[in-house]
Amino acid sequence: MPEQPFEPDRAIAGTGAGGAMDLATSEAETLEKTPGGPEGTGPQEKPRSLWSDAWRDLRRNPVFIISALVILFLIVISLWPSLIASGNPLKCDLAKAQEGSQPGHPFGYDGQGCDVYTRTVYGTRTSVTVGVLATLGVAILGSALGGLAGFFGGAWDSILSRLTDIFFAIPVVLGGLVLLSVVTSNTVWPVIGFMVLLGWPQISRIARGSVITAKQNDYVQAARALGASNSRLLLRHIAPNAVAPVIVVATIALGTYISLEATLSYLGVGLKPPTVSWGIDISSASAYIRNAPHMLLWPAGALAITVLAFIMLGDAVRDALDPKLR
Repeated sequence: MPEQPFEPDRAIAGTGAGGAMDLATSEAETLEKTPGGPEGTGPQEKPRSLWSDAWRDLRRNPVFIISALVILFLIVISLWPSLIASGNPLKCDLAKAQEGSQPGHPFGYDGQGCDVYTRTVYGTRTSVTVGVLATLGVAILGSALGGLAGFFGGAWDSILSRLTDIFFAIPVVLGGLVLLSVVTSNTVWPVIGFMVLLGWPQISRIARGSVITAKQNDYVQAARALGASNSRLLLRHIAPNAVAPVIVVATIALGTYISLEATLSYLGVGLKPPTVSWGIDISSASAYIRNAPHMLLWPAGALAITVLAFIMLGDAVRDALDPKLR
């Protein structure tokens, strides 16, 4: 056999059968530098956490992307409504009452001659503010009470369970009619306080169940055996692994609280004029739905889109954080 010429850019790599295999130098170096796992498994990736997996799934979910963009737009116009509406929502002209769309006033005018477009844009601030603050209050109060009850158990757990049963028995709308009918304040705080008062039991039960499940894990038992205090166990080991269900329910509930605020305002016990609210505008427009349906359709449409966006976001977050759905 003729002698093969030596090529410096080739390397000889031994095979498992005792033979030889020609590899390029770059390929041989790649084999040497590639981290391998157990034999036959190839390179192994670094394990991802629940949150990184959830974020990866959310980025690929069109429902999450669409709802997040809508919510981002709503947040921007609630903070700076003058970006897309230069008028004054409280400036009205009775001479233009119930008139339809006109140049510069695409949504027409309401029964008092106010610009429906401007009031719809400025109503976003009220609805988003009430929804976000009520959700934060419910999540914080419910998580704290439910987490403590699930962690310590005993008499505290029994008392909280009976207390949540009592609050669950109160109809939300009827409770709002009774409690808010005696309030004379025109601010959003009585409505937010009412939502927190009746909304915390749901989050509390979810947080309680999550904490009970998380505290039985081996890493919690190991930390307890090493002498970790109750506060450290609850804040460092249990809470981060029990907060996912609370986030999911709170995200979905945010849209519900926005709808509840509009319902209470429509019934006349929620927000009151001169506060600009979709519920107030819907209530005022209901008497003119036959003669001027545009007065009702635009604020009602904005309310429906907002509630739907938050519910869709909550569904996407639930699907990403629930390991059973993977």
